[in-house]
Amino acid sequence: MRLLQKLKNNEERFWYARQSIENGWSRSILEMWIESSLYQRKGKAITNFKRTLPASDSDMANQSLKDPYIFDFLTLRKEHFEFEVEKGLIDHIQRFLLELGQGFSFVGRQYHLFIGDKDYFIDLLFYHFKLRCFVVIELKARSFNPRDAGQINFYLSAIDDMLRSPEDKPTIGLILCKTKNNLEAEYALRDINKPIGVAEYATEFVNKLPKNLRGSLPSIEEIEAELGKQEALNETKPKKIVRNKKAHKK
Repeated sequence: MRLLQKLKNNEERFWYARQSIENGWSRSILEMWIESSLYQRKGKAITNFKRTLPASDSDMANQSLKDPYIFDFLTLRKEHFEFEVEKGLIDHIQRFLLELGQGFSFVGRQYHLFIGDKDYFIDLLFYHFKLRCFVVIELKARSFNPRDAGQINFYLSAIDDMLRSPEDKPTIGLILCKTKNNLEAEYALRDINKPIGVAEYATEFVNKLPKNLRGSLPSIEEIEAELGKQEALNETKPKKIVRNKKAHKK
């Protein structure tokens, strides 16, 4: 019934039906994925997987990523820092794992690596049981910068050398940023030999609205500013004096 009520074409209905069967989704989980447009987001991250992974693995790895990731369970300022995103995701680890998708297992936050007499810290480290590999996630509370690809490539080499077992497949990297230019991201990954994906994250419900509706709703800042104006106006209004009728008669 939910598939018929909430979706308008059979292609999407069949896709969500298959995913529900394969992943054992409840009705509420199915509704959540439909409302967050999972069909339109799944497999949409910019990656170099086709060139860096075997054909048998690249499609599955690509489908394990999304763009954008919806972190609407976080409460963040408009201009926030990376550690705030990281802390919020760990504080809501169950919701975070649900958004990441089936197969992800949390290994550590600020995972410590000691390389060449220096300390390095990976933002978030996961292991994916379906892909049989470690997944390094780096958070960027800003637009994607091509230098980010070099940084995560360094971490992938270290994890492959220090943690990866002979049974594990190559470690995958995911850069999560506030915004990105797709062409810039594609160029940054083109000549890197490690499997890396780049995707955006969104933290407000308005980000999930259709493009033609975005901008028609006021932002949190605009609402707060309007409320402040209203309060100031109320303070300047002359207060109405209520007289005691009995005293007035006397």
